[in-house]
Amino acid sequence: MKAEIITIGDEILIGQIIDTNSAFISKELNNIGVSVYQITSVQDDKAHILEAFQAAEKNVDIVIITGGLGPTKDDITKTTLAEYFDDTLEYDQAVLENIKYLWKNFVKQPLLQVNIDQSLVLSKATSLMNKSGSAPGMWLEKNNTIFISLPGVPYEMKGLMNDEVLPRISKKFKRPFILHKTLLTYGLGESVIADRIKEWESALPESIKLAYLPNLGRVRLRLSSKGFDKSVVTHEVEDQVATLIPLISDIFVGFEEQSSIEQIIGNQLTKLGKTFAVAESCTGGKIAENITAYSGASSYFKGGLVAYAMDSKTDILKVDPKLIELHSVVSNQVAESMAQNVKKLFNSDYGLATTGNAGPSKGDSEAEIGTVCIAIATPYGVFSEQFNFGKQRLRVVQKAVTMAFTLLQKEIFKKC
Repeated sequence: MKAEIITIGDEILIGQIIDTNSAFISKELNNIGVSVYQITSVQDDKAHILEAFQAAEKNVDIVIITGGLGPTKDDITKTTLAEYFDDTLEYDQAVLENIKYLWKNFVKQPLLQVNIDQSLVLSKATSLMNKSGSAPGMWLEKNNTIFISLPGVPYEMKGLMNDEVLPRISKKFKRPFILHKTLLTYGLGESVIADRIKEWESALPESIKLAYLPNLGRVRLRLSSKGFDKSVVTHEVEDQVATLIPLISDIFVGFEEQSSIEQIIGNQLTKLGKTFAVAESCTGGKIAENITAYSGASSYFKGGLVAYAMDSKTDILKVDPKLIELHSVVSNQVAESMAQNVKKLFNSDYGLATTGNAGPSKGDSEAEIGTVCIAIATPYGVFSEQFNFGKQRLRVVQKAVTMAFTLLQKEIFKKC
């Protein structure tokens, strides 16, 4: 069972927007046993769209199309589908009533003809009611291939996928069970991990595929398998996971399907009844941003301070100026003082601090570009480590954030 996703719109191809729709659709299809064969992005051009339809029909069972269903002249998906299916457009009364309802209750503008025309659908199509917008989805069949057209607005697309598309696919097709098990590791690079587990990887059965997914200091290891017997697939993958974890126990922090490292830290702090605060310099608030992306963080995250300039460190965090003069603002000693003082400032159990030189110039310190010092103040003392994360500013910052979470995670799990 294979599907192709076709996204329509110049805005994707010129980089004006990021195609998050395909990521969502792919994940949801995998969850019900449909493998995504290909993702194609095409411009707002009839010939290009028709060519994509023809190629997809030859390769897959299901084609999901997003975009180009709006009321303006550049939205040509419906008319192009009508040409491809040798069909005509007609008004769908139920869709029109939904549009009138939306305009009456939520849209403070006159109902124009272009809005009414959004109730036009292919005569051969089954309309998919869009409860969140005026553009309906459409379900069509041609030569044993299903074509599903959805609006490109993400929340409208998601509503139609959940309410209409996934239930219909599940009912119509017998699908295999697809399992992805992703292990989260922090602290070692892809090549080092690959060398460490090469014998285990070589012994993997053909039914299980391993993928390395590296990203600045963290590597995800994804095991994938599929089959019509869910219990067999699950048992085989879990057996392999059980033999893999002892090989990477020092860098393994959890499973992606369960939680991120930020959630793992939050869960453990909650379990311990402990809190932490953060003082950030070179990371510019990204540690706090990542933590507060999850609801409930206020129960274990007291707060943070971006002490970017040197006087912020001395005036607000009360770092001794003599300490900076003696050791430099980018030093383990200053990082430790920042961690201890932010812990005291927020009355938290743990204090986390970063100070570094992300570049491109050296700024207030003569430390080499890429140098980052990370410190953690605990109920039992304070420690710090110094790293060099290279010379690309964005990579230095992201690696520093990743390493800060790695050190904090290891520290709080010592008290299990």
